[in-house]
Amino acid sequence: MDRGGCRMNGGGGGDMITLEDLESVSEEQLSDGPEEEQEQEQEEEQQGRLLQYWRDVARGHQVEVPTDMAEPIHQITTNNEGAHTREQVPYTLITRKEKCGEVLFEKRHYEKAHWACITVHEDTYEQSICYGFMKIMRYICQQNSAGSYLGMTIPIVTVVRTDEMHTTLSRAVTVAYYLPPLHQSDPPRPYDPEITIEQWPAAIVYTRAFTGATNELSIIHEISSLAEALDCPAVCVSDSFIVAGYTNPAAAHRQNEIWFLERP
Repeated sequence: MDRGGCRMNGGGGGDMITLEDLESVSEEQLSDGPEEEQEQEQEEEQQGRLLQYWRDVARGHQVEVPTDMAEPIHQITTNNEGAHTREQVPYTLITRKEKCGEVLFEKRHYEKAHWACITVHEDTYEQSICYGFMKIMRYICQQNSAGSYLGMTIPIVTVVRTDEMHTTLSRAVTVAYYLPPLHQSDPPRPYDPEITIEQWPAAIVYTRAFTGATNELSIIHEISSLAEALDCPAVCVSDSFIVAGYTNPAAAHRQNEIWFLERP
C-alpha cells in the first residue's frame, strides 16, 4: 500500500545536498522521520479501528475476522472514500413494473463479463458470504498478478441454490466480484487457488430490491416475493438465484437485490 512515500527536507535555505550526503543516508533514516512515524501510527490506528468494527459485527454471525484482514479492509475503505469510486456493474434497463409508486421488479440486460468467483461451504449463508468476501477482498487489494489495487465494484453477488420447493438453501454459496472495465480484457490472476476467473454469458435478469440482513429466511422470503410479482416466473431459472449486495457484509444496514435469471 502507498504510505505517502518518503520526504526529504534540507536544513537552511542555502544548504545543498551532495551525492555523498545522499549515499550516506540509509533507507531507514528516510522512512522513519517524525512525520512518517506519525502518519504510520495514524494509519495503523485507523486499521485497528476498522478491523475491530468488522470483528464486532462479524461476531454476531459467528464469523472470525483474522488480523491479516486489517490492511485489505483499510485499503478498500480509504480508496472508496478517495480517488477510487465504486463502479457499478453496467446494464441496460428493459422495463420496470410498478404498483402504487413501488417498484415491484426491473427487467435488465447484462452483457457477458469476467467475474472472480469463489464457492464456500459454511454452516450458514452469512458465514459463507463473509468468508468468501474476505478472500475476494484480498484478491482485489494485492493478492493478484497485477500486484495492485483493482478497484471495488458493486454489487458483490452471491449465487444460491435451493431445493425444488424453494424452502431450503444449499450450503454451497458462490461469491462473485465483477472485474472493473480496465481489467475485463485481461483479468489479473488470483494467487488464491480457490478463486477462479469465469466469463459469465450475457443474461436477462429480473431484480427486486430489499433492505436489511441477508440470511436463509430473508432470501427464501425474497425469492417468494419476486416470484409472486413476476407475470410469468416460469421463464426464469428455478433452482438457483442471485443475491446482489450493494453494501459490504459488515454493514449494519444492507442494500440488496434478489435476481432471477431468464432461461436462455
